[in-house]
Amino acid sequence: MKRITLIAFLFAAAPMLCGCPYSSVYKLDDDPAIYVQDDLLGKWATFVKSPGTEKEEPVKMILAKKSDMEYNIAFIGFTRELKPFNVVSADSIKGSAFMSDVGGRQFLNISIKSQTYIAEIKLKDDKLSLLPLSEHFTAKLIRNNQTLRTAVDIHYKTRVHPMIEEDFMLKDMIRVN
Repeated sequence: MKRITLIAFLFAAAPMLCGCPYSSVYKLDDDPAIYVQDDLLGKWATFVKSPGTEKEEPVKMILAKKSDMEYNIAFIGFTRELKPFNVVSADSIKGSAFMSDVGGRQFLNISIKSQTYIAEIKLKDDKLSLLPLSEHFTAKLIRNNQTLRTAVDIHYKTRVHPMIEEDFMLKDMIRVN
């Protein structure tokens, strides 16, 4: 009986364990090289569905200028699901970020607790989307920044639909006060 319960639990937990955005100690660029874009600064908000339910919860992202080429970034909301990853402090997740251009696409290198998360960033019609790469976007072993850059470039050139981690995607955020 215990074995059946364990198998059922592992089967139910498998999607949750596999559904993580890509994180690494490596970044797309050695140093920031793109200036902060003023039109990205501010508070952005959207609603996201909680995994396993149809309930929508508000999430807010705050981008502030840290330096000429770096952002301070904070995510507020949706923290209950992120507590197991040990990145939540109080009610928010805070870090820093800088922009990289790979193959004509803009990406944020988001640093939170010594890990870097790579997310494509799109601003269209005054709506901002943050599309984090999936943990398994490449089978290549990443050993340095240049290898990561090459893997992301090849991934976006060879895929009709890039592997985005939909559980952590913030799509069509609107500017709020």
